[in-house]
Amino acid sequence: MSYAAAFAASFVYICLKAMQQINVVRDAQRWIIPTSIGMTVCEFYIVGYIATIGPSVPGIICIGLGSGLGCLLAMRIHRK
Repeated sequence: MSYAAAFAASFVYICLKAMQQINVVRDAQRWIIPTSIGMTVCEFYIVGYIATIGPSVPGIICIGLGSGLGCLLAMRIHRK
C-alpha cells in the first residue's frame, strides 16, 4: 500500500460521501445504495492501510489532501 493509493482512496471516499449527502438532500434514492457500496469499499481500504502502516505524518497529509480535493470535486459535480 502506498501513499498515492491512500490519497486516491481518500479522494474517492470523501467525494462519494459528499455526493451521498447531496443525494439525500435532493431525494435521489436510486443513487443511495450504489454510493454506499462505493464508500464502504474505500473505507475498508483506508482502515486497512492505517492498520498496516500505522499513523504517520505523510499518511495523514496524503489522506487529508485526498479528502479535501474529493469534497471539492463533489461540490463541482453537483453545482447548478
